[in-house]
This record gives sequence, structure tokens and C-alpha cells, in this order.
Amino acid sequence: MAKRLRELDDLPVTKLTGVGPERAKVLAQIDVSSIFDLLTHYPRRYLDKTKQTSIRDARVEESAWVFGRVVSSATVPGRGRGKARTELRISDGSGYLRITFFNQPWRARQLPEGSEAMFFGKLTDYRGRLQLANPEIDLLDEEDRLQITAIYPQSDKLRLYSKDFRSWVGEALRRSTELVEPLPAWLLDQHDFVDRTAAFHGIHRPESMREAEEARRRLVFDELLRIQLTLVLRKRRIEATSQGIAHDPSGALVEHLLGRLPFELTGDQRRVIAEITEDLTRTIPMHRLLQGDVGSGKTVVAVTALLTAVQGGHQGAFMAPTEVLAEQHLTGLRPLLAGITVPDAGTSLFGERPLTVELLTNKVGGKERQRILRALAAGDVDLLVGTHALIQEAVAFRSLGVVVIDEQHRFGVEQRAALKDKAGGGAVPDVLVMTATPIPRTAAMTVYGDLDVSVLQEKPAGRQRIETVWAKGDDEAEVWAKVREEVLAGRQAYVVCPLIGESDKLEAASAEETFQRLEADELSGLSLALLHGRLPAAEKEATMARFRAGGIQVLVATTVIEVGVDVPNATVMVVLDADRFGIAQLHQLRGRVGRGAEASYCYLVTPAAGAAGDEDERLVGNARLEALVRTDDGFELAEVDLDIRGEGTVFGERQKGRSDLKLASLRRDREAVQHARDAAERIADADPTLADHEELAHELRLFVDPDDEAFLFKS
Repeated sequence: MAKRLRELDDLPVTKLTGVGPERAKVLAQIDVSSIFDLLTHYPRRYLDKTKQTSIRDARVEESAWVFGRVVSSATVPGRGRGKARTELRISDGSGYLRITFFNQPWRARQLPEGSEAMFFGKLTDYRGRLQLANPEIDLLDEEDRLQITAIYPQSDKLRLYSKDFRSWVGEALRRSTELVEPLPAWLLDQHDFVDRTAAFHGIHRPESMREAEEARRRLVFDELLRIQLTLVLRKRRIEATSQGIAHDPSGALVEHLLGRLPFELTGDQRRVIAEITEDLTRTIPMHRLLQGDVGSGKTVVAVTALLTAVQGGHQGAFMAPTEVLAEQHLTGLRPLLAGITVPDAGTSLFGERPLTVELLTNKVGGKERQRILRALAAGDVDLLVGTHALIQEAVAFRSLGVVVIDEQHRFGVEQRAALKDKAGGGAVPDVLVMTATPIPRTAAMTVYGDLDVSVLQEKPAGRQRIETVWAKGDDEAEVWAKVREEVLAGRQAYVVCPLIGESDKLEAASAEETFQRLEADELSGLSLALLHGRLPAAEKEATMARFRAGGIQVLVATTVIEVGVDVPNATVMVVLDADRFGIAQLHQLRGRVGRGAEASYCYLVTPAAGAAGDEDERLVGNARLEALVRTDDGFELAEVDLDIRGEGTVFGERQKGRSDLKLASLRRDREAVQHARDAAERIADADPTLADHEELAHELRLFVDPDDEAFLFKS
């Protein structure tokens, strides 16, 4: 009888020959506790014996798999404090090769004379002879004489090797016989997929590399479909069970705003405003993610959504992650909204009053706070700008219609839900979440797949292109000369450091030390100020106010100025130890300049070549900087960042329950992500309860977290 994955998950690995309680404890350390865990502990590569390298044909500096029989083995003690080494001499009949393991004396016991194994690594020349130092090994036995051999993640520390996994997986596959096929026939045919049973056999015991590739293609799709189906079902369920507000888009406020803008909207802005307006007219609450590159004009788009709510007699909320950013938004909103009036027959002789915008943060207290709260509850505040203070218990709206949340990745799901609960009157407000950190398309579809996504990529007319320069070591003097030149011409500059104070662990510039040095040396005579997260809130606000007003020429800061700071007169951004920052951070920091009419510059400063530091980290940092110099397109940079970092950090707190991306890669499998999304939408739209897709429903229950399971599958 065909088995479901859940049934395999209920079978402990101790059901297999050779896996007793002690071995099971070891396997549990790598998250393998059940037969299902074992079958999804996939090979990380394959040994194709038809393509292995003979010792005779091996070449120096090439990486290769070499088969060999151990002909001699010896452990040589190190001299003085030097590391002991185990030296093997192997032969494959075509020649001999030295294998050296440093500080691993147990290798002599593992690989006695006469044993056979596969060795993988880069060949080097040692005193005129070929050598492999600390190679990866794969122990072979009689069962491993297949042309294609699976190589699994191994652990010398836990004594877990590929041959163990091949044995256990082989037994599990033999005893499982057949697996349930959860995909409908039309989907198998559409993508020419092998069935589930063939896929598991093909991934673990392929007879050809093509069979392994087809198995992977099928199992990757399974992983992605489960995620996409969960997201789409959640989205459809919310749409079916939430009553929203059907806003009337024909009011005069939005038209008034757009008619008095001192610039033309971009094509992207017009398109996204139309998408949002269509959402707002529906009774299904909007839940939309607005991605906009730095300087793409997200704020104007957000204000049109807020005004749509206000012109219908509702209120709007604009929530920011920090007090500095909330105040920045208020400063930007007031000129946009100046002169706009709203109907008010009750208190005004003229039947209208000026649109009211208030700020609510934790520092607003006493009588002022009480005044705002009373006016908010009475409906006399049209737009409320603030931080997480907006979701505190004492805050009550008369009729909250639209919520805009800036830099949404800084807020948890619970916080967003708390703000939606403040609607007043039962209807769920429309929610627009914004980010200025572009998200790779596959990640947006996967991590934020329960939101509709709008993209602003086109830059408004007049936005300056920022000249980006990678300044290495000795070039730093030219950077400070440029800063001085721009400041003396009447403009301003930022200098950003990765640390607040000095650190013994990181050889990186600190804001305090840099401020003192620049004030005394490179930028002496200029007006400098220091800004970082440890300063009291009042001091931070005063410093930013002076910088915006032009009273400070150079602001030395940490990444506290990464998002939201808007000073059009600032034309130079200097980032010290730039290789220690991520691409998204650097792109955001670069976006703090280029906001006025003058040409702007971003200098990414790194230590001189040969400076101390981890070489691998340095290479990754260099790849990021090369990308930033090459392009200012945040969406292109997001894809580059995904390629460099991988998707391990993409999910963050949104990845709940059992991890289901063991094979799929948001980098390599971009096309499969789209196919899975399309299939999930077709299935969910035709069968929202999965009544006709019983096996898929069973499978989802294995992978979603308990809260999702209760929500998705309630009757």
C-alpha cells in the first residue's frame, strides 16, 4: 500500500538495520529522527565513476575525485609544536598519490592498508610529487559499485559517512516500496514530472545523472508548491473571511493633491496608484507590499491611499519604525497636504476645515498626548503619523480606513495585526506595507507570498545619479579632499562607520574615534557632529534638526541614518570599512545623497590590500562593492545579494514550522518558483478547501506550523 510522507515521519530511524538507540541520538543531532527525515537528507553531490580522474591523468591545481586503494599508511609526529600528520599512499593501477591529513591521527585506523575510498580535493605539488591535503573522502563498500554514487553531507566528528546513509536510505526505499502521489495528473503532465516514488529513488540511487536531475526537478517543485499553496490558501481565506471598507475613489482630495504636485508622476507611480485604488474599492481588505527603490517616490503613492480613506470620512495611520523616521515623514507630509480641506459641517461655519495631521510617538506625553487621543477618537484627526506607539491600548480611532507601514520588515505580524484591530466599527482597514529595500522576485513570491506586490522602479525626473567610487586604502586622502571641496561649496556630507565605540574584536572604524580624528585632522576647521544610537533621543533629534537646517556641515554617524533621512543639500556619502556592510545597507546609505539638484558622490572606503582580516569575508565584501559601483538599480542589487548570500537569511521570522527548502534554491530555481505559484493559484481558486486534493491537504499538514494548520483547514 502506498505510503504518505506523514506515515514515514511517524516511523523512527530505529526501524532500520544498524540504527540502535545510540546511533539514533547521533542522527538526531543533524535533525534526522524519522524515515521521512532520512529520505529528505538529500545527497549534496554525486560521484560519476565514468568521469572520475585516474591518478595518471590528475593535474596540479585541479579539483578531482580520485579512486584509490591504500598501499601504505603512517602517522608522522609534528616537529616542536607542529601538527602531526597522517600520510597515506594510494594507487589506482595507473600511478600513486600521496594523501595527507593534518592533526587527524584516527585516519590511519579509518583507512588501513588495503581499504578503498574516493578522495576529493585540489591536487598540489609537494616536493615534485602529487598530493591531496585534507581531502574529502567517501568510503566505499561492495554495494557502492553503481556508476553513479550519492555523496551525502558527512561528519567526521559524529562518524557519519556517505556509505552509512546509502545503506540506510537503500533499506528505507526497499521497505517503503511505493509512495503516495499528491500531484494531480494535469500538473504532472504539464511539467513532465516523474512520479513521487521515482523521484525519491532517482535522487538517492540514480542510474544516470539525467535521472538524478529529473528527480531533483520534481522534488524541488514539491517543496516550492507546498510553500506557495500555504501562502495562497492563507491569502484566499483572509479574503473570504475579512470584511473591508469599499472606499469611493471619486473624491476630490486625491485629485487636489496630484494637481498641485510640483513634478510629474512617473509611469510606475501612476500604475501603482491605479493598483492600490482598485484594491481600495473592493470589500476585501487590501494587503499589499509596495517595493520601491531608493528615491522612487513611495511616499506620494502612500499619501494617495491615505487620502482616499479620508475623503470617504475615515482616518489614516502612517507607522514608521523609529521616532526619527516618523518625524521625517511628518516633515515631508505637511507641505504635501498644506491647503487641503475636508468636509466638516458640525464645527465649521464654512462646512470644511483644514486636513489634520498629528504625530504620536512615545516622547509625546502629558496634555498634548491626551489632546491627540481625544481628537483621534472623535474623528478630528485625519492622519496620524507615529511609531509603535500607534498600537498601544490607549490609542483608539473613530474609523480607521487605511494603514501605511513603512519599512515593514522591521515589524512583526503581531504588531501589524494589533494596528488592524484598531479599525473601530468592525471593518478591517486596508494595509499598505512599504520597503525601500528591494526584495528579489523569488523571495517576494515566497517569503511575502500572502501579500499582493507592487513595484516602483522608475526614478522621478531630476533625481541625480550618484557617482559611486570604491576607495581602497591609500586613496582615502582623496576622499577627504572631495568632502572638503563639497562643503566649502556650500554643501554637506555624511561619514558612516560600522561601530559606535572602539572594539578589540573588529578592526573597524568607530564613529567616536573617527569623529575625533576627522575633527582634529582631515576635516579640521569644518563643523562636524556625531550621531549614533546610544545618544539620548533629544540629542539625536537636535543633531538631525541642525544638520537639516545646515548648521552642521559633516555628520559622522552609524547606520542610524540608513533609512528615511532626507537632506537635499547633502551631496557626499562616505562609508568606512564598507566591505563590512551588506548590499542593501550600502544601497540605502548611498540613497541619503542625490536628493537635490547637485551632483552627488558615494565613497566606499576599504582597508589597503593585504590588511588583516578573513580572506573569504574580504572576497565576499569585494563582490558586494563591485556590484554597487556597477549599478544603482536596487532590484538588480537584490538579485546579486541573493546570489552572494544565498537564501539562508531570507526567511527570518516568517519561516515557521518545519523547514521545507532542503533542495530548492531561490537562486537556482527562479523559474520553478513561478511555476509553483501558478499551480498553487490554480488549485486554490478551483478548490479552496482542497476537498478534491486530499493528498495535498494531508501533506500540507506535515509542513505548516500549528497556527496555520488550524487556520487553513478549519471547516
